[in-house]
Amino acid sequence: MVEELVIAVIAAVCACGLYAMAAARVVRQYERGVVFRLGRLQEGIRGPGFTTIVPFVDKLHKVNMQIVTMPVPAQDGITRDNVTVRVDAVIYFKVIDAAEALVRVEDYRFAVSQMAQTSLRSIIGKSDLDDLLSNREKLNQGLELMIDSPAIGWGVQIDRVEIKDVSLPETMKRSMARQAEADRERRARVINADAELQASKKLAEAAKQMSGQPAALQLRLLQTVVAVAAEKNSTLVLPFPVELLRFLERATPAEAVQAVQAVSGAVQATPSLPADQSASDEPAADQSAAATAPAPAVAPEAVPSARPKVSSVPTSASPLDEKPPERQDAQPV
Repeated sequence: MVEELVIAVIAAVCACGLYAMAAARVVRQYERGVVFRLGRLQEGIRGPGFTTIVPFVDKLHKVNMQIVTMPVPAQDGITRDNVTVRVDAVIYFKVIDAAEALVRVEDYRFAVSQMAQTSLRSIIGKSDLDDLLSNREKLNQGLELMIDSPAIGWGVQIDRVEIKDVSLPETMKRSMARQAEADRERRARVINADAELQASKKLAEAAKQMSGQPAALQLRLLQTVVAVAAEKNSTLVLPFPVELLRFLERATPAEAVQAVQAVSGAVQATPSLPADQSASDEPAADQSAAATAPAPAVAPEAVPSARPKVSSVPTSASPLDEKPPERQDAQPV
């Protein structure tokens, strides 16, 4: 009897141990347990920790509640402005209701992936190329709303959607490169023109300031000479005297013409005296008057200044000294 009782106790302990092993379950912190009893969903979600079920009757499904990172395959599409692009994205989502994720949809991961691909194609067709390249934040928000609307009924919450890359055809890339280059060249020209305008204004102000102080121009010329000489190169600098410029500025055109005429008259009058006096048909008084007549027409101020410049005209002293004896001999005859 004792042996049979011991055997029965041992058998019962083994059965209890086997039952406990079959009924015991451990749910991790990032998981939730959903129990189906004979195929029927049981109320209440098993939290993290140790839990038990009825062996061979209950079935426990563990659902991961972590945020899932799922890449969306690249999708080919045509934008609203008829440009063929290839866009890929990444989606972040998590399960907020474990029972709904198991009951409402067969495979919530596959369902979210397919919804993300169709939504990405739809958002490509509704957007322009410039929006895909520069205004991605707005497109990400629109794509998130499109995927999140049906996913709420599956017990899934879309956390974030990001467009990763937009692939363009090679022809479009070259066109965009030419457009960007032309735009940069246009901005460079505008900047250069603006700089020239500002420089011209500053130079005009400097010229106006120097016109009131003539010595400033001479000082500026000396500064330029010093700057060129400091480089120790083979450049030859010939400063132009500022005083000559001032003289030319003060001289009027009428005065310049009068001075030129005076010089030319003096040059022509000096050699013509011997030819007028050598004529034997005219009286001596008329010859002397004719010789002295052109002299008053010459400006007194201009003749002295012009005489030193005429170096090739023969002197009139020797002909005058030699011809008067011939006139004296010709008169008695």
